[in-house]
Amino acid sequence: MEMKPTEISSSKMFGGYNKRYKHYSPILGCSMNFHIFFPPSSSPSHKFPVLYWLSGLTCTDENFITKSGAQRVAASEGVALIAPDTSPRGLNVEGESDSWDFGVGAGFYLNATQEKWKNWKMYDYVVKELPTLLHENFPELDTSRASIFGHSMGGHGALTIYLKNLDKYKSVSAFAPIANPINCPWGLKAFTNYLGENKADWEEYDATCLVSKYNDLAATILIDQGEDDKFLKDQLLPQKFEEACRKLNVPLLLRMQPGYDHSYFFISTFIDDHISHHAQALNL
Repeated sequence: MEMKPTEISSSKMFGGYNKRYKHYSPILGCSMNFHIFFPPSSSPSHKFPVLYWLSGLTCTDENFITKSGAQRVAASEGVALIAPDTSPRGLNVEGESDSWDFGVGAGFYLNATQEKWKNWKMYDYVVKELPTLLHENFPELDTSRASIFGHSMGGHGALTIYLKNLDKYKSVSAFAPIANPINCPWGLKAFTNYLGENKADWEEYDATCLVSKYNDLAATILIDQGEDDKFLKDQLLPQKFEEACRKLNVPLLLRMQPGYDHSYFFISTFIDDHISHHAQALNL
């Protein structure tokens, strides 16, 4: 099986290139796609820092690349964007496509412990396999300078992965993250099925719980949340995360944005601030 990534498409944009790749993932046991936006390069020896984007429920590696408008600022800041998929695909596990908020397109960026979902190891894929793959195959990327951000389920992924790997990422930000999944319906459903009944295991993937363990943070966490987001009150719970950060003096900038919803219209409105936030940390 081909472990090396194969390019499947390329489109020029703002002087750089959106390129899509596929590769076989030993960790997930299936073929996976991901996107890289390479900024325009001034010299062949120049290496770009990387910024990982984690997408939300039902998304693939394509949503962010086609809808966010992130490439313009990434091109001017000289930051490469990496957009992986949101779950394993094509494994044909019974029930994997029965609901939009669990299974395919809903990996929750954790390592499942329940036998049926043993291939759902998106945490290891994002934290270990993908960075190694990039380092070994793309000399123009400096994977030692990395930051991470995401939306909704991907915002949850970005926050939890960052908090547990402060040595690997320079900064984090999120749009409308699922900030306290152990206390919301999406989280309860995903964690019960992927991780079983032990609540202590759930807390390992909850940013609000993790912030009390891993709070030696230098960089400010940036979160944008639309006030008209229909998921705000029941699913996202940013105020719980804010409370935890306040107690521990963790630097958090939570911006409530009046009138905005949960969509990519919201994301594209504030994406420039997020790219700049990360570029500053990556280029220190």
